Amino acid sequence: MSSSTRKKVQKKCKIRGYTLELDAVDEILSFESEFNNNSALDDPVDILLDLLATQPIKDKEAVHRIATRILGADAAINQTPDSDGDDVIRASDLLIIDAFKVPKFRYDPIKKVFYKYTGSLPIHGDAFSKAALYKDRFLLLSQMLSRHKDFSKPAFDSELSDFGRCEISPIQSLIGQSGRRWVMGLISQLEDGHFYLEDLSASVEINLSNAKITAGFFVENTIVVAEGEMLLEGVFQVFNCGFPPLEDRDKSLQFLAGHDSFGSGTLTEQETLRLAKLEREAVNGNVVILSDIWLDNEEAMGKLERVLDAFENEDFVPCLFVLMGNFCSHPCNLGFHSFSNLRSQFGKLGQMIAAHPRLKEGSCFLFIPGPDDAGPSTVLLRPSLPKYLREELQNHIPNAIFSSNPCRMKFCSQELVFFHQDLLYRMRRSCLMPPSTEETTDDFEHLVATITHQCHLCPLPLIVQLIIWNYDHSLYLYPTPHTIVLGDRSEQKAFKYTGITCFNPGSFSSDGAFVVYRPDNQEVELSSL
Repeated sequence: MSSSTRKKVQKKCKIRGYTLELDAVDEILSFESEFNNNSALDDPVDILLDLLATQPIKDKEAVHRIATRILGADAAINQTPDSDGDDVIRASDLLIIDAFKVPKFRYDPIKKVFYKYTGSLPIHGDAFSKAALYKDRFLLLSQMLSRHKDFSKPAFDSELSDFGRCEISPIQSLIGQSGRRWVMGLISQLEDGHFYLEDLSASVEINLSNAKITAGFFVENTIVVAEGEMLLEGVFQVFNCGFPPLEDRDKSLQFLAGHDSFGSGTLTEQETLRLAKLEREAVNGNVVILSDIWLDNEEAMGKLERVLDAFENEDFVPCLFVLMGNFCSHPCNLGFHSFSNLRSQFGKLGQMIAAHPRLKEGSCFLFIPGPDDAGPSTVLLRPSLPKYLREELQNHIPNAIFSSNPCRMKFCSQELVFFHQDLLYRMRRSCLMPPSTEETTDDFEHLVATITHQCHLCPLPLIVQLIIWNYDHSLYLYPTPHTIVLGDRSEQKAFKYTGITCFNPGSFSSDGAFVVYRPDNQEVELSSL
């Protein structure tokens, strides 16, 4: 083994903060020399060193164990018999997670661990369920903040250890204190026209009139970190106010200690490596996303047929079409009396898709209801479309998938979240103050900053958007997914924020707008007719 290769490996170890003995480095070099050159992995040494972070003792034995596992997984991939195109994504490689099936985890602030909630989750919760909704949101963000370098409590009390740190004080401790303090709390309106900041210890009235804020929409129910001081009249004067800082996805996964909060289940190493390889090499890896498919609008259906015709004639058909509601140009509320017509229109949609044999055979079709589609109420979460409406479509497209709103999807090795709601308009209407213009003037970017920092798809007040209390966890964005799709009535937008790809496909029926998304490189192609 050349000295340059050894230096390269030692440099990678140094970057990760590893101090390995010579025999452990020799084991890594031996692993690299034995590794199959035709492997699915781009750089096996990087994979090995990343997995080594999970080992308490980083010695020769630990390296050998990991190397053996990787070699075995790689051999399993290369020996998998498949004569029908291994570089094609199939329905079995896509996992759709209904929001009502997402597992619930709670944070224990005493033991400082997450545990899986195993109790019942009735749709009609009691008063405790509503109180737990706010408490769980607060604990989720506070445990992230406690690990952040700028807000963590120093291990030793000294002037040097306090430099550059902003220790969070409980609101209860503000009484009788002078000087500036940092607090974390939920914005609420306990009295008409008076806003308060609440944590688990107490609440205090706040004055936001002179506060300098960060990007995002500050509405009731959002959790903020604020710097200020107590005035003599018992009001906390806020000078700086912002959302809790984001935590890196890998750090969140490490803290979860193997818990599956996304709902996709855990995969074996062989399966994970196979899906990662497939994601990179799949020739049909495109996902086409359309929002607002009005089946009762002839012009909209004509546009849809043109889109299907175009993809039918492509060299490789997309692996997935995501069709998001609303599926009717009129709200399907109590005044809607045309359900039989809507059922037949779904049947015509099935006939249209079936008339494109390559798409019917090689693509999956996922249907997600919109906020005005048929359902039990306007409350979130919204279940999948009623069986009565979709039966005729399924006669033509038996493998069509109907899921909830929001909906989660595991696409090979990536996690995607789909959500259709008129969110931007409602956020702007509910703002307590105009959003900051220092970082951006784009409202969509403010929206993305809000939901990602709140780790929640819909942090609106419950009086603005009702949520089933016991299923609020299904709206969490923790750990942060790779991609968030926000079906919104606003204009088509795409924005990459701290490594998270967020986009709005636009209204297809109104503007002919849709999106072609490629997960292998998280590329978003904004398209329109």
